[in-house]
Amino acid sequence: MNKQPDAFSALRGSPTRFLTSAWPWRSVAYLASTVPIGIGLMVVLVLVLGLGVATAVIGVGLLILAGVPLMTTVVAEVERARLGLVAPAPTSSPTPLRERLQTWRRLPLSWSEMGYSVALGSVLWVVDLLVVVVALGVPAGLVASPALVDQDAMEVLGWRIDSAGEAWPAVVVGLVLLVPALYVVTAVACAQAAFTRLLLDPPEARLVEAVQDLHRSRAGLVDAFEVERRRIERDLHDGAQQRLVALTMSLGQAELDLQDGPALEHVTRAHALAEEALEELRATVRGIHPQVLTDHGLEAAVTELAGRSPVPVTSDLHVDARLAPAVETAAYFVVSEALTNVARHSGADAAQVHGSVVDGVLTVAVVDDGRGGADPG
Repeated sequence: MNKQPDAFSALRGSPTRFLTSAWPWRSVAYLASTVPIGIGLMVVLVLVLGLGVATAVIGVGLLILAGVPLMTTVVAEVERARLGLVAPAPTSSPTPLRERLQTWRRLPLSWSEMGYSVALGSVLWVVDLLVVVVALGVPAGLVASPALVDQDAMEVLGWRIDSAGEAWPAVVVGLVLLVPALYVVTAVACAQAAFTRLLLDPPEARLVEAVQDLHRSRAGLVDAFEVERRRIERDLHDGAQQRLVALTMSLGQAELDLQDGPALEHVTRAHALAEEALEELRATVRGIHPQVLTDHGLEAAVTELAGRSPVPVTSDLHVDARLAPAVETAAYFVVSEALTNVARHSGADAAQVHGSVVDGVLTVAVVDDGRGGADPG
C-alpha cells in the first residue's frame, strides 16, 4: 500500500520509502503507456487532417475536420484517467463525458484539450520513449546480462561482456544504475502529469481545490490556536492564579492577627489590591479560554456570561450535545463581544441570546432593546 498520496510526494520523501513503494513502477507504466497512445493518436490525426484538407474542396473534408474536437475530447478523458497512475487526486472534466458526447456539437471548443492532443501525438510520446529506453534500457540490459550473454557477447556503453563471469559484476552495476534511473523516470512522469493537469483541469476545479486546501489550512490553524489557548489558560489557572489566591489568604490572615495601626492599614490595602489583581487575572483567564466552557459546554458558558453582564440578559440557547471545541469557542467569544457592546454602546435595558443547532449548523443571535445605530452594510 502506498503511504504517499502521489508520485511527487514519494519523490521528495525518503529514498528507502520511495524505492520500496509502487510509485517508480507506476511512473514507468505511465510513461510506457504514453507511447502507444501517442503513436496511435499521431496516425489518426495525420489521417483525419490529411483526408479532411484533401476533401475540403468538395465539402466532405469539412465534416471530417468537424469531428476533431470530439476525438480530442475522448483523448482528454483517457488522459485524465491515466493520471491516476501518478496522481490519484480526482481530475474531472467540467462536463461529464457522456453529456459531452451527446451534445458535443453545441459545446464550445476546448482549445486546451486540442492543444494537449497535438502535444501528445507529436512530442510527449517521443520524449517518454527516449526516457524509458535510455534510462531503463541500460540498467535492464546489465541486470539481464547473465541470461543474454549465453546467446551472444554483448556490449553496453563500450563495456563488452563475453562470459557469465563478466556478467555478474554487470548485474551489480545495473542495480546501482537502476536507482537514479527510477528517480529520472518518476520526475519526468510527475512533470508530464503536471503539464497534463494544467491543460486538462478546468479552472473551476483548480479553484475549488485551492479553496479546499485553504479551508484545511485554516482549520489546522484554528485547532493550533485552540490548543495554545487551553495551554495558556491552564498555566495561568494552575500557576499565577493559585499563587494570588494563596497571597490573598495570607494577607487576610495577617489582617486578623494585626492590631489597629499603620501596619494594619498597609496590609488591608495590599489585601484589596491582591483581590483586585486576582479578579483581573480571572477575567483574563476567562477571556483566553473559560474553564466553564471546557467543563460544561456552550450553554453553561453563555449562562455565566449573561449572569456577569451589567445589562439583564435572558439566555435561550438550545444545544443538545457538545459541539466541536473550535465551534464552541468561536460562538462563546461572539456572544461575549456582542454583550460587551450592548453594555457599552446600546443603552439597552435588556438583551436576549438565542441559539440552536439545525442540521449540524449552530446559529446564534444576540438581540437588545437599545437605540441601535450600527450600519449593517
